[in-house]
Amino acid sequence: MKKWKKSSPTLVKRFYEHMQNFKDAELRKMFGYPCAFVHGNMFSGLHEENWIVRLRQSELNKAFESGAGLPFAPMKGRLMKEYVALATNVIADPEKCQFWLEQSYDYLHSLPIKPAKKSKQITNKPNQKIRDKTKKRKAL
Repeated sequence: MKKWKKSSPTLVKRFYEHMQNFKDAELRKMFGYPCAFVHGNMFSGLHEENWIVRLRQSELNKAFESGAGLPFAPMKGRLMKEYVALATNVIADPEKCQFWLEQSYDYLHSLPIKPAKKSKQITNKPNQKIRDKTKKRKAL
């Protein structure tokens, strides 16, 4: 499997600058890349040098037809439906980029709130060995 590259500092900076316009967006990292969530759903994020947004079908079609973006697949054969990777000319133009971010943001506000996942309780099974992490490994 190909190792993913970090997003450029310039792209990351631009991402965070745009996210200041979305006050209720929750910013967090996913797979080491900055992402923005609304109601528990990702509406925008970075992956390598791709800036992705989630759009409703009608907006996806407009983005593809206008050349504003391409279908997004983080790995070969793993197309993420509803997500588009914005074209470099869109990313470079703050107004165009903001337009597509707003389309995504508005779409996510129309979706039902995603319930928070319950944290998994760690339980020990009767015959499960518990590794003592405090013991040092023996030198070979």
